[in-house]
Amino acid sequence: MGWIGSLGGAFAAILLFAAGMAICARPLVRVLFRKAVAVIETDPFPDNLWELVTLTRHISPQILIENSMRAQGGVMVKRPLGSPKKMPDFRKLTFLPCQLDRLPTPEDQAIETRTVIGPCAKKPLELEIPLLVSGMAFGLGISEQLKVALAKGSAMAGTATNGGEGPFLPEERKYADKLILQYSRAKWAKDPEILKQADMIEVHIGQGASAGTPSQVPAIHLKGRAMELMGLKPDDTAEILSRMPGIHRKQDWKKLIDRLRQLTGGVPIGMKMIPGRVEKDLEIAVAAGVDFITLDGAQAGTKGTPPILQDDFGLPAVIGLARAADYLEKKKKKDEISLIISGGLYTPGDFLKALAMGADAVAIGSAVLFAASHDQGSQKTLPWEPPTQLVLYDGDQKEELNVDEGAKCVAHYLQSSVAEMKLAAIALGKSRLQDVDRTDLAARDPVTAAIARVPMI
Repeated sequence: MGWIGSLGGAFAAILLFAAGMAICARPLVRVLFRKAVAVIETDPFPDNLWELVTLTRHISPQILIENSMRAQGGVMVKRPLGSPKKMPDFRKLTFLPCQLDRLPTPEDQAIETRTVIGPCAKKPLELEIPLLVSGMAFGLGISEQLKVALAKGSAMAGTATNGGEGPFLPEERKYADKLILQYSRAKWAKDPEILKQADMIEVHIGQGASAGTPSQVPAIHLKGRAMELMGLKPDDTAEILSRMPGIHRKQDWKKLIDRLRQLTGGVPIGMKMIPGRVEKDLEIAVAAGVDFITLDGAQAGTKGTPPILQDDFGLPAVIGLARAADYLEKKKKKDEISLIISGGLYTPGDFLKALAMGADAVAIGSAVLFAASHDQGSQKTLPWEPPTQLVLYDGDQKEELNVDEGAKCVAHYLQSSVAEMKLAAIALGKSRLQDVDRTDLAARDPVTAAIARVPMI
């Protein structure tokens, strides 16, 4: 047992040494602190470090860092995860609980959660829950491992996942119960045999974090499976155009929608766009005969786009949804054309408020991505790498993602969110999530009240 005594003695010595250092260091720290304060309080501003504090009161650290990146490289900055700007959102809305005026729903009554996208389509998309996984691109964004985890998790939760702007991934189709394919402004994933495998087609016109802008990715950054599925050579460039090929007039949209509907045998065909000129854009979409519209608000996330597109383009999701729902109601199309909303919605409260304002479903991106990595992100990457290295296509640790564990976490996240929404429906006296509407809402400020067309508290 002598070694235990030696270890105890060594530990005691370390504690005594640390205590001594703390006692000795305390006066030194006090002296240095007082000198630093004296310098800050007496030096003129040109020589004073406090000037940095003054600067950050006028220009945020985010802008200072991004401007330094611009000065260093002379090329566009690509910021991940979307805009840090505060925009109007669903958090300034609150639900009005039922107590006496209208009774809560009996506790033994089941709450209906199912939703139908494209009710007038020959083959509507029927989902067990009004939440689905938003479009995230294989190769251009996330890894094959994560795509499979999202597909498996969405199937476990009884909903759909979206292929995104990347190439068609056969494994995603294999494991997804319901798969939405995007018909994008790129060349890939447009083969008829691929499109026929879709449960729904989303024509990708624009999205919250990039609007309708072009993008190019050298194939060298896509080496491996993505480059192969895109049909690229090592010296090629993966290119997404600013305009949909073959669309030259407004009338051409209807031809495209009709062609896709016929090719796929009647699955819902819709359009995805960032809310901007909402009513004018919807007028063209309705005339084209879409079965659904996806609005991706200005708060949407991304792997990386220039800050100007994230910060200075488009309308927040809550504004776009309110205007779109009003437009479809006015045109008597609300029961024919489904509304999907995405971009900056993270909590069950956000999701249910979106349904109350007229959405038929909520597409979740960033929140479900981080749910998939859950504790794997912190355990396998931190502190030396960010958790995104576990899920990105070019992530250094993508091979370490446990797909089945990620799928389980995706399903749990969706199921937990719906459980909260069902409890909220009971407090509102409703038996269906789709029955929650604007009469159940109030706003905490006049701006939000005007946006949502609900009374203010």
